[in-house]
Amino acid sequence: MLRRLVSHQVSRLVHRLVTVGATLSALGAVHAAVNARLLRRPGGSGTVLPAVSVLVPARDEAERIEDCLAGLRGPHQLLVLDDESTDGTGERAARGGATVLPGRPPPAGWLGKPWACEQLVAAADPASGVLVFVDADVRLVPGAVDDAVRLLLDADLDIVCPFPRQLAVTVGERLVQPLLQWSWLTTLPLRAAERSPRRSLSAGCGQFIVVRRSALVRAGGFAAVRDSVLEDVALVRAVKAAGGRGGVVDGTDLACCRMYDDWPALRDGYGKSLWSAFGSPAGAVGVLLGLGLVWVLPAAAALTGSRVGLAGYLAGVAGRIVAARRTGGRMLPDAAAHPVSVVAFGALLVRSVVLRRRGALSWKGRTVAPAGHVP
Repeated sequence: MLRRLVSHQVSRLVHRLVTVGATLSALGAVHAAVNARLLRRPGGSGTVLPAVSVLVPARDEAERIEDCLAGLRGPHQLLVLDDESTDGTGERAARGGATVLPGRPPPAGWLGKPWACEQLVAAADPASGVLVFVDADVRLVPGAVDDAVRLLLDADLDIVCPFPRQLAVTVGERLVQPLLQWSWLTTLPLRAAERSPRRSLSAGCGQFIVVRRSALVRAGGFAAVRDSVLEDVALVRAVKAAGGRGGVVDGTDLACCRMYDDWPALRDGYGKSLWSAFGSPAGAVGVLLGLGLVWVLPAAAALTGSRVGLAGYLAGVAGRIVAARRTGGRMLPDAAAHPVSVVAFGALLVRSVVLRRRGALSWKGRTVAPAGHVP
């Protein structure tokens, strides 16, 4: 009798949790659809552009740098920071038409990319009112820089991150990479986030950043984010904390990026940074539980015949389709594997936190220092 009563209570609890998860999944899909309509995109304005400096931090990017620079040629100053590369990146960048600066080792307290960007800012033409940062693995269409700068000016923003179309080829990439745009389309109120200084209402994309020099100076430059592994999000937060406005915008038609070539590269790339994405290990646990409740539990319940679970699963798939359609990603069959994608992301998050606690994280030959240590 007692066993039957306990079983009944557990069954009721699971049903309630599935109902809550399915409801939140449906709300997330609706929010993604709203954001897809609100997402700022480049327009055809005739806005006169100020002087612009295009800045590319590059470390061991010899195989990528020339293709990147091909889309950056134009009337703007073009600087590449050769960040102590060992593969001839600087020579290839010079052949690609850029002015190449030799990078210096990061000082105590600085991580590599913020320090590279800080050096680029110092070398940029003082007359440049707008600074554009582009990663070496990004491919821009002709005119993309001008269109992105016009978007910044027309929207009267201080910083924008035009999110490139993410290329995903292997199974691992197709599972994980679409979660990038899906995550902020689903969870972040985009227009409110542009204005709010709250840390939780910020998203960024370091692959492509456009920022007013004056706003960057008010925010303290890259020194304000010197030890941030996710320096893109931290920079958006710093600009908004200093009174600026901005966030992610649509870069689908301006640029594309394949971040990682295979699963080991993807695993290690996420490993170096995911531990810091949610503020603390407790925050990471909270995110894992939330993801499981909203996008995994309903799908698991659907396999047992739960109609509520099926509705929650289909809502999650719908949200992924909305995000993919708006950002140039693959819709089906990839979206149908959304619960598997969430589980894969959760595994990457756990691995990153564990490696961080062990002090075992590194990236491009540099250690990502454990907590309490100087990088």
